[in-house]
Amino acid sequence: MKPLQYTCPKCRHHQYTIGEMRATGGRFSKLFNIQTEKFSSVTCKQCKYTEFYKAPSSALGNFFDFFTN
Repeated sequence: MKPLQYTCPKCRHHQYTIGEMRATGGRFSKLFNIQTEKFSSVTCKQCKYTEFYKAPSSALGNFFDFFTN
């Protein structure tokens, strides 16, 4: 994976961490606690400012989430 040339919009720091978060997308997925939405996060190491970006979610990942709830 190519490193990002990230600059924090709040403190102008250049070091960061990358994470991932999953969330439910609608009524059906909330009812059965299925995380159908996937987001990537970039967090500044200095001030902890975090930005979320929607990432493509795979059908296999959704299937796995359904059965491992």
